Amino acid sequence: MEKRVLNVGGGSKKVAIPPYYKDWEHLLLDIDPAVYPDVCMDARELLSLPEQQYDAIYCSHNLEHYFSHDVQKVLSGFSHVLKSDGFAEVRVPDIGAVMKEVVEKELDIDDVLYNSGMGPILVKDVLYGYGRQIETSGVDFYAHKTGFTRKSLASAFKRAGFHTIVSIPGRNREIAFIGFKKEPTPDQIKIFKPHSERTI
Repeated sequence: MEKRVLNVGGGSKKVAIPPYYKDWEHLLLDIDPAVYPDVCMDARELLSLPEQQYDAIYCSHNLEHYFSHDVQKVLSGFSHVLKSDGFAEVRVPDIGAVMKEVVEKELDIDDVLYNSGMGPILVKDVLYGYGRQIETSGVDFYAHKTGFTRKSLASAFKRAGFHTIVSIPGRNREIAFIGFKKEPTPDQIKIFKPHSERTI
């Protein structure tokens, strides 16, 4: 039976997800019907769906768009729709790493933090969301409403009932965790090797 991964807030199926999902059925959840999602809803509403439908959830740079009181609801929804041996992969900006760099380099909020394919990313873009994207979108959903450190994201996973949290490689200034509903099997951990490490 084919495994199913729910890509939460991915924006489009054209946006690549990690290669270890290549043989999985890729379903998209998004709030925008124009991107033709398989599930058109806000991730805060996942608890209204039937339980245990997906083997994995992939959520890259979406969770920070929710206020902190909604983060728990979203993660609990992930747990709700995951099968009993499922896992959720979450990637968010690492605000702790950003602030460390700001202090060490004596940066200002308007200074360039790094250059991306979209152009220069300022300190304030990472803290509050990508400014030009928000301005052109006409909606403030793209703004960052919650900042995460490694400790705060791990705590949020635990409060949502995830059994085991594993750290995996992230891109520059990114926290990347896998939250397993129960103790992961060696085959599950093998997917993310050689760079994963047990966090909690």
